[in-house]
Amino acid sequence: MKKIITTLSAVLLLISCGNKNKNTSETENVSTTPAQQLIAQLDSVVNAGQFYFGHHDDPAYGHDWKYVEGGSDVKSITGEYPGLMSWDLGMIELDSSKNLDGVPFAFMADEIIAQDARGGINAISWHLRNPLSGGDSWDVSASPLKELDNNKALADTLDSWIGKTAVFISGLKDKEGNKIPVIFRPWHENTGTWFWWGAGNSTPEQYIDLWKRTRKIFDEKGVDNVVWAYSPDKGLTPEDYFTTYPGDEYVDIFGSDIYHFGNAAGTEEYRQRVKNQLTFVAEEAKKRGKITAFTETGLEGVTIDDWYTQVLLPLVEEQPIAYVCVWRNAVDSEKPGHYYAPYPGHKAAADFKKFHDNPKTIFVK
Repeated sequence: MKKIITTLSAVLLLISCGNKNKNTSETENVSTTPAQQLIAQLDSVVNAGQFYFGHHDDPAYGHDWKYVEGGSDVKSITGEYPGLMSWDLGMIELDSSKNLDGVPFAFMADEIIAQDARGGINAISWHLRNPLSGGDSWDVSASPLKELDNNKALADTLDSWIGKTAVFISGLKDKEGNKIPVIFRPWHENTGTWFWWGAGNSTPEQYIDLWKRTRKIFDEKGVDNVVWAYSPDKGLTPEDYFTTYPGDEYVDIFGSDIYHFGNAAGTEEYRQRVKNQLTFVAEEAKKRGKITAFTETGLEGVTIDDWYTQVLLPLVEEQPIAYVCVWRNAVDSEKPGHYYAPYPGHKAAADFKKFHDNPKTIFVK
């Protein structure tokens, strides 16, 4: 395992910090939840000046392969897996065996267990269907959150769907039967207009109620292995970012989703967006005792050969982030050019290996 802060040291750090404000004896046993353990692990990484590198669906498929044992475009170049693996639960609400990108949920669970066993961490998003129209997450022809209070059938459906995600996540356990902690990032990019829970399709109050509704259902089901990530989109002012903020008791990670568009010509705009937003997000996270993360980013096709070391790395080095995650590498024959990490033979592969070799990045064996 490369350059990684151990879980044990992180837990000890959590326990020692947690005891500072307790009137208990030093010999009293301190019990921590899986979520608290992961929070401590992320804190320890930030304190060490490091960050996890993340990649969506990393071992499921890549530029020219699918479901190959040990497969990973990232590992093919660096010799290691990403420190963080990202997954999506879209379609689990319909009891599908596969998610919206065709990844079997059984495969996903096995890979989450494997990633945890090798010392890595996992993050989960959820591109669920529109419960009012039946369309996908991007279907904004109907706005469920505007109807929720007056439509019991709709509310019951949404509650059932949320419950299914809670059951899946709570059921993630290692070989010893211990729950595996995961970062859960629901209702993401809500400041954009493209999702049915986003701006224009709900009021800030309705969005906040949705978040609280989700948390209530998870709590009722006894889910204690979730670290909650809030991740609005790009180009926001502090007021924009916090208008839909659910509250400190509901959020553990302050994230941002900011992509690089326009290839080389869009580099400066990307840099400014990241600097402007991550700066105030990190400052506010510190004030509130939260974690900062760059929850989604990337340059589609990695069209700049030194993007990882000359564009991304300088930006994330400036901020105390726990992780940065790029999006998936779709199979090229199915979605040409839709990849965010280099693959063997790509012009950016050598630069990506340099990024990996930087002592601040965390990958895992």
